[in-house]
Amino acid sequence: MGSITLKDVEVQFDGKTVLAIDDLSLTANTIAVIGANGSGKSTFARLLNGLAKPSTGQVLVNEIDVVTEPKRAVSQAGFIFSNPDVQIVMPTLIEDVEFSLRSVGLSKAEQNAQAMAALDAVGLKHLADAPAQSLSSGQKQLLAIAAITVRKPSLVIADEPTALLDLGNAKQIAQLLLSPVADQVVLVTHDMKLAGLCEVAVHFDQGRLVSVGAPKDVIARYEKMFA
Repeated sequence: MGSITLKDVEVQFDGKTVLAIDDLSLTANTIAVIGANGSGKSTFARLLNGLAKPSTGQVLVNEIDVVTEPKRAVSQAGFIFSNPDVQIVMPTLIEDVEFSLRSVGLSKAEQNAQAMAALDAVGLKHLADAPAQSLSSGQKQLLAIAAITVRKPSLVIADEPTALLDLGNAKQIAQLLLSPVADQVVLVTHDMKLAGLCEVAVHFDQGRLVSVGAPKDVIARYEKMFA
């Protein structure tokens, strides 16, 4: 079981506080992060693997301090963006997934075997040698997931992973991420159906933590804001 803990955290940009969290502890396997655009949810997600730094306070993931131990924090977390094109770095699918294992210390044969297994898990093994840029948007997101999960991170953070996908592909990606693929999965999403499938929901508004709890209750309070 994974754990996420934030204490007395503030994130400031140009002297303006964009996120403030007094105390938050999460141990659920699947966590939805909801809120309006600019509410702070993406900043929160980026805090968890060091893509954003707190101006004050402490961010712990599996009891590892993300600020003081950034290398350990990065090694245990995988980040999936809404646009998979920003994560594809190699010509073919198999090369792209193998690239994620470049610093693990495996032999070429071991890298290949693990990369093929990761592609198989997302249903892309038959396209292993195909050009990555020839894939559909949904397939590219599957490739991004394979490239992240092949390292077996304890935490997977996905920022709007279904935002650019049609309904069928979005459903497939959601099912995969909720399977689960790690000890903890954090899903930043505007899709309330997807949020409702998680174990816990976290709601941010104007840079503040509004509520944490059962998705049904958190989502209902969120939707009342727009009634």
